[in-house]
Amino acid sequence: MYKIDILLKQKNRLFHTRDLGLLWQIQNTNTLYTQIKRYTAKGILIPVQKGLYTTVPVTQLHPFALGAAALHRYCYISCEYVLGQAGIIFQAGQSVTFVSSVSRKFTLGGHEFFVRQLADQFLFNDAGIQKDDDGISIASPQRAVADLLYFNPHAHFDNRRALDWTNVRDIQKKVGYL
Repeated sequence: MYKIDILLKQKNRLFHTRDLGLLWQIQNTNTLYTQIKRYTAKGILIPVQKGLYTTVPVTQLHPFALGAAALHRYCYISCEYVLGQAGIIFQAGQSVTFVSSVSRKFTLGGHEFFVRQLADQFLFNDAGIQKDDDGISIASPQRAVADLLYFNPHAHFDNRRALDWTNVRDIQKKVGYL
């Protein structure tokens, strides 16, 4: 089977350099980079950033998948983005807020991403975190409140009545914030 067939039959549309090496069973890095360079020149692979490629235009990618792939480490969507979508804070920015093991701010494909750094002991606790259909982890509004209160104990919530504060405290205890 040809490498292009293997690539285009994948459900995933975002690939890191090592993903392509595993997919094509290429161990020699020079051979791998030559193949990537050829497919990039032909327009089959589109570079997103160094070491990250896609088979579709960046504008067609879901922002959550794009941000998670760019981080290339465990992360989940939380804080201002989740609370803005849930109607708990009204002045949430346009950026997608991730929580991960690094702190970063970046823009890809016209989308802004803000990453808050959380200690591993709290980060890998999955209390209040679900996965969406694409496998991206997203915090529940209660977990997002618990996370935001960890980062900023004086955070303001516009719609406090929309929250189950008992559940928020339970999540804070499970994660270890309290």
